[in-house]
Amino acid sequence: PPTVDGLRRSLALAVNTADALDSSGADVVVLARAGQDLSRYGIRWSHLGFAYKQPGMGDDGVEHQTWRVLHKLNTCGTDSAYLYRQGLGDFFSDDPFRYEAIAVPLRPDAAARVLAVVRNNDAARRLQEPAYSMVACPWATQYQQSNQWLIETLAYAMAPQADRRDRAQAWLRLNGYTPAMLHIGHFERLGARITRANIAFDDHPDAQRFNSEIETATADSVLNWLRRMDLAGAAFTVR
Repeated sequence: PPTVDGLRRSLALAVNTADALDSSGADVVVLARAGQDLSRYGIRWSHLGFAYKQPGMGDDGVEHQTWRVLHKLNTCGTDSAYLYRQGLGDFFSDDPFRYEAIAVPLRPDAAARVLAVVRNNDAARRLQEPAYSMVACPWATQYQQSNQWLIETLAYAMAPQADRRDRAQAWLRLNGYTPAMLHIGHFERLGARITRANIAFDDHPDAQRFNSEIETATADSVLNWLRRMDLAGAAFTVR
């Protein structure tokens, strides 16, 4: 259940993030939050979304630009996930481990392409797969986790011919995306699979799985790839 202090801190982070995004001059960024403590896997950020400016008409009859976040969310520990458009307040009100965010502005060409996709419901859903696993294999299409949807959708925005998940993944391979390799032992995998509907390992290659090596699309790996690809400008952190 939400607490008064948690809600206050979430909204404060949302306000500070909106101010920082306004000051950046960006129209769309890849925005990360620290929803879970993943430090034992060497991961700092847990979840990504596209934060973008949405024009709209205010009650005063004047057009305003507001920040919205398009991202994929797992439905309460089930094996399904869907896309949501939320305000920054909602995005940060999910009991974060750290009240901190990092934003990576996309460069003008990439920003224009991504904006055209994220503002269009049909285009945004093009590569959305409801079957969810928190550790989905980045080179398979059986499941899809949240950060995987984002990077596949970014691939589709940059290369319209990547209009299927396998084509988007091929484009990512060709352009040097390297997923994270998590070391998850047999008993940990077994316990997770038995007790958690939103975790599955059967889409991973047997050789890797039996060696306790699980590749997946982490927020950190996506942010690092954006920098290497020169698709983004300088990242900035908000607290």
